[in-house]
Amino acid sequence: MADRIRIQKAIANAGLMSRRAAEEAMLAGRVLLNGKPVVLGDRVDPTADVLTLDGSPIPVSENLETHLLYKPEGVISTASDPQGRETVVDLVPSDRRLYPVGRLDSDSEGLILVSNDGELTHRVTHPSFGITKKYLAEVEGEMSRSTVSRLTVGIDLEDGPARAQSASLVDVRPGKSLVEMVMVEGRKREVRRMLETVGHPVTRLVRTAIGGLTDQRLKPGESRRLSPLEIQQLLAGP
Repeated sequence: MADRIRIQKAIANAGLMSRRAAEEAMLAGRVLLNGKPVVLGDRVDPTADVLTLDGSPIPVSENLETHLLYKPEGVISTASDPQGRETVVDLVPSDRRLYPVGRLDSDSEGLILVSNDGELTHRVTHPSFGITKKYLAEVEGEMSRSTVSRLTVGIDLEDGPARAQSASLVDVRPGKSLVEMVMVEGRKREVRRMLETVGHPVTRLVRTAIGGLTDQRLKPGESRRLSPLEIQQLLAGP
């Protein structure tokens, strides 16, 4: 019982709201403990219980860490590598055992999450939760707007059809174009394969956002730990 804390304190400790606001949320039925409504005085075990606010999990365990990393090109999205190559985990300063959330190809760069939060990993990587990833792709050739439209209608790949949730032409210059794509699925090299199929091979690919998470201040190789509010907003989905 000593390890269990009052729910309003757990919510306040997570940085989401004050204890008073947490109590009001509890009284309004917005807070569930293991799927059941709570009452004032209920306690939560941060290591075992699932606490949700408005249907989204609340990160109450102090052992959970999630970092936003700008992965440089050439770094691989695994926790370790038998060939001794640098991994995304190597770039994140933490004493805990962390894992990449999803993947970002070695020859791509940009934002990736590194975490030990299994619930967050599941929600971010499974397409059913609808958490999008935004990419900026530099491609060969001068892309037409009709070709951009094909990306949202759907492209037939060898492992099935693929489509962007949205796509827009950012810039066109002699011999190259910039296109922004928002994706829900995360199949292997999906963005690259789609663009190559429409006749515009990728020369540079940068992931610029994960859900609502973005950070233009991060430079390649830099990371920062997400705040509890950012995690809760991410778990809340689109």
